[in-house]
Amino acid sequence: MRRMRIYIGFDDTDILGSEFGTGKLVRHFEQKIPAGYRVWGVVRQQLLVDPAIPYTSHNSSACMVVDTNGPLSIEELIAPAVAHIESAALPGSDPGLCLAAADQPALAALRDFSFQCTARIVTQNEARQAAAGAHLSGHGGTGDGIIGAAAAVGLTASGWSGRFIEFSGLRHFAATVTVAELALAGIRTVSLDRDAFAPRPEDRVDTKGWLRPRLWGGCAVLPVNPVGPGLWEITGGKRNQHKTKTKED
Repeated sequence: MRRMRIYIGFDDTDILGSEFGTGKLVRHFEQKIPAGYRVWGVVRQQLLVDPAIPYTSHNSSACMVVDTNGPLSIEELIAPAVAHIESAALPGSDPGLCLAAADQPALAALRDFSFQCTARIVTQNEARQAAAGAHLSGHGGTGDGIIGAAAAVGLTASGWSGRFIEFSGLRHFAATVTVAELALAGIRTVSLDRDAFAPRPEDRVDTKGWLRPRLWGGCAVLPVNPVGPGLWEITGGKRNQHKTKTKED
């Protein structure tokens, strides 16, 4: 029986000053996934930052990617997802939820819509039109969360956007790991240096204590730069917590 994949997008579940962001809410949903389904990863997606758009801190949403080898039934995931978002979303937020299977025709429109969400202000009606045939629902407040939830599904389904905030236990790795250890976890290490050799299995990677692979080509990819013989470091890193608090972790 072939594997089936389902995308579950959440958005706008927190409020300014809260310690519990949407990313964390999505990651905690893994504990409520029905038997027979396996979480492949959770991906954070960045949407347009504009003064005309109300958002908590960075206008991001998140998508959980779930696989199953059994008969596909999105309905088995909708009820627990709705219950989770309604119980965990904070009062004053505008939660939205979107679910779509990888073989649903709606994904094409969701992908097109999602890239618009990174470039211009979009509306709830546009989100509903894009999600026709998939599940899209608001669970309080203005309902604007349906926009980010739909965008999270579309961007993640594209395979070329976002960073993983959960994948193969990435939070349990040491600050310095080998390329081979990352490969065993399904994370590909890729050099961004123009002239660098490809990272070797025995090479070490300094994650700066913040291992967050990118979603590139439908895979978890860790971009790195060389810093010494057999030593690499990740590009970027966690935001300065004294300036702004990142809650997805």
